[in-house]
Amino acid sequence: MQTIGLLLYNVLYIYSFFIIGYILLSWFPNARESSLGQFLGRIVEPYLEPFRKFIPPLGMIDLSPIVAIIVLRLASGGVAALFGL
Repeated sequence: MQTIGLLLYNVLYIYSFFIIGYILLSWFPNARESSLGQFLGRIVEPYLEPFRKFIPPLGMIDLSPIVAIIVLRLASGGVAALFGL
């Protein structure tokens, strides 16, 4: 059971880095249109979409990925506490 918890914890941890990578791609022109950007977009956008519905951007700054990462980290902390990691 602890192996499942560790696997789930690591998946959530790696997924948060995917979100960070997707955010960093927005700093470079046309980076999201590259094959890496499209791959990350297909993985990350379905998770970010609900956050974007409730958190409006502040000017040019989209805060929804930050909130999404915080929620993901809280979930990984819950997994760690649940499985005793």
